[in-house]
Order: sequence, then C-alpha cells, then structure tokens
Amino acid sequence: MTTTPSLIPDFTYDPPTGPLVIIHEDRHLLVVDKPAGLLSVPGKLEGREDCLITRLQAARWDALVVHRLDCDTSGVIIFARTKAAQGFLGQEFEKRRARKTYVARVWGQMAEDHGHVDLPLCSDWPRRPRQMVSHEMGKPAQTDWEVIRRDATETRVHLHPLTGRSHQLRVHMLALGHPIIGDQIYATGEARDAPRLMLHAESLTLHHPATGEPVTFSAPAPF
Repeated sequence: MTTTPSLIPDFTYDPPTGPLVIIHEDRHLLVVDKPAGLLSVPGKLEGREDCLITRLQAARWDALVVHRLDCDTSGVIIFARTKAAQGFLGQEFEKRRARKTYVARVWGQMAEDHGHVDLPLCSDWPRRPRQMVSHEMGKPAQTDWEVIRRDATETRVHLHPLTGRSHQLRVHMLALGHPIIGDQIYATGEARDAPRLMLHAESLTLHHPATGEPVTFSAPAPF
C-alpha cells in the first residue's frame, strides 16, 4: 500500500496573535504587513483554517486574494476590494509588471556584490513541500540579488524575484550555497537555528487598478 507523505510532518501551526497592520487601504485595494508564521490563505490540513485572509475579511468583508506569501515570510501583501481590481492586480503579477523587493539574511559571506540566478524549479514530490532545481522538469525561475552588508557569518541581501515560483528565493539562495537563515525546510546546522525565517517582503510596486499610475507600498523588516 502506498502512502502519501504529509505536507510538513513536523510542522506545528501556531500563528501569531495581535492586530493586523494595514499599510494602505482605499476603495479598490488593501495592503497589509503580514506577520511571519501566519498563512496567507487557509491550509489544506485540519487546524490551519486561521489565516490572513479570514482575519482580514472579519474586519474588511470585501477583501479578495490576489497573491500569497509563504507562511514563514513576513511583509507586504496586497488584496483587492472588487472583482475588477482583483482581475487587474492579478494581471500585474501574471504579466510580471509587479516589482517585488525582499530583504533576507543568508548564511555565510557572499563573495560577489550582486548577481542573477536562472535555475528552473519544480516540486520535489517525495519530499513535499520542498521544491528543487530541475533542468528537465522545472519551470523558468529567475532572481536578481544584491548585497546590503556582510557580517562575520552572514550576508544581508536584497532579492528581486523576476518570476513567482513556490519557494523560489529559498531554493535559489540554497543553490548559491547561502541558505536563508532560519529556513526550517532547506537550511541545516547553524543556518537553521533562528527564531524565524529571515525573509521579508519589503516593498511592492505595481499599477493602481483605478488610476493606472505606479504605486509603491513598503514595510521595514523586523530583523
């Protein structure tokens, strides 16, 4: 008999409490600073119903999902307030007009000051939810990165995903030999030892669904 492995066998979902931090709201959209440890949408397994969209809809009933952040990632996430805005904002991401900047602390000192990662990704099915680099089965995935500063055992970087694959930043940094600190899925040893995943969606730039003008929303990293 074949069994399907658990999505995250050793994962205990204990989402943070506290009020939501709303960065911006108008008649068309809502922008929130998501805390680390909170799912963006309900999880597939029992006990993971509490999430950002359900909490947001309790206060703003018309909030609609546009995109997601990993549970362990904090930072800027946008929601629509009308179906028209949802469709418009969805196209901003699908057509890669939305520009996202993340800040991360990665293990080790990166030798170069900036670079570009172009490695296709796909699901590592036997070890879900892990993703992996696969030149045979993977979908295109590109990330630009630049060093902010180097410390004794780590490097602080800005990451700019040009595509939106699952776990893209985490796997691309791992492929460079510099896993994101606190990554309970991909990091090992000392790099894994941190109170949270050191990855934060710092800013998001896209066109406003009502005016068509570019707007930028940002939230400082809490680490």
